[in-house]
Amino acid sequence: MLEQMGKQAKYAAFILAQLNTTEKNHALSIIAEQLEQQADRILAANQKDIEIAKQNGLSEALIDRLLLTEDRLKGIANDVRHVISLADPVGKIIDGGTLDSGLKIERVRTPLGVIGTIYEARPNVTIDVASLCLKTGNAVILRGGKETQHSNQILVEVVQNALEQAGLPRHAVQAITDPNRELVMQLLKLDRYVDMIIPRGGAGLHELCKQHSTIPVIVGGVGVCHLFVEESADQEKALAVIANAKCQRPSTCNTLETLLVQRSIANTFLPKLAKYLAEKKVKFHAKSTALSILQAANVDVQEVTEQALRQEWGSLDLNVVVVEDMDAAIAHIREYGTQHSESILTENQRLATQFINQVDAAAVYVNASTRFTDGGQFGLGAEVAVSTQKLHARGPMGLEALTSYKWVCVGDYTSRK
Repeated sequence: MLEQMGKQAKYAAFILAQLNTTEKNHALSIIAEQLEQQADRILAANQKDIEIAKQNGLSEALIDRLLLTEDRLKGIANDVRHVISLADPVGKIIDGGTLDSGLKIERVRTPLGVIGTIYEARPNVTIDVASLCLKTGNAVILRGGKETQHSNQILVEVVQNALEQAGLPRHAVQAITDPNRELVMQLLKLDRYVDMIIPRGGAGLHELCKQHSTIPVIVGGVGVCHLFVEESADQEKALAVIANAKCQRPSTCNTLETLLVQRSIANTFLPKLAKYLAEKKVKFHAKSTALSILQAANVDVQEVTEQALRQEWGSLDLNVVVVEDMDAAIAHIREYGTQHSESILTENQRLATQFINQVDAAAVYVNASTRFTDGGQFGLGAEVAVSTQKLHARGPMGLEALTSYKWVCVGDYTSRK
């Protein structure tokens, strides 16, 4: 089964690589239209997944990731239209020149080929990845989690029908809908046909792919994000930023998980923060000094565990740690961070620069919420993933991250001396 999918994807990638921008955009416009026209069918299928998720006792955070609404579906369709508006990187000349030998060389962007994407309870990823791959001339094999089985089946059907309407091979977008875990292992070994694996999910999924894949893997998407409130920060403005970073959509990988507060302001700032976040139902998990301060302020708080400092909550739980100074904050981030998104709130430009230079993360913020680490927010269109590694791509992966390049060398019957 997967061998055949691989062959079909490889052939489709060959066809897609020959398309011009107008042809690719035409296909994407049909996909966006069909998502809206087929909304009733898509939402009905998604509701089946939601009902099964509730029966299986999935957390509210996971169900939120899984849920499609009319507004969310319209947003997904508009994301596809935004991808249409973006510049096509394929064929772009990166650099080049003429050598002393007379040979003219250029580095030209090309599609990667076939992308394999493994993800969990996020049906929007199906369309995000498909649209980005199509825009860059790549075929894709999708493997969503069993929680999204019904949603993914109908979404891929809609995309494939749209591709056929555009005169393109339907196998440019394929999905493994069988929940058998063995098929994931087979996909990871399909290096004859698949050029890159992009996992989107928890740490366990990324580790599985790293250990078993014979195909290059883009690692990322696990965010243990920190925000450091330095003593010079505007405390009133800081409250709103922290609330946004933690509460806007707590199930995402760019959500704030651990708040670091400088000791010199902790006694005044933490009670204000607890009061500000009370109506948002944030649950506090604090370490030593922070625990004592919050308990003294009659805040319902638990002692934070070592494990909690190293994982995503995916909920309205927030770790709070008091640190002595900037150096201690950076040391904490180095120990517990996942190189995703880190932020500092400060009025001290020198310390802001130090934070930028010393914190190793895909995205580093000064006086802003970590929730901005997103392809759409960065102006990249829908993202295929957030990479936390350093090779090939880092941060939100938009169109250029789904391309490679070739050296095009033109001579006049030129021979090397």
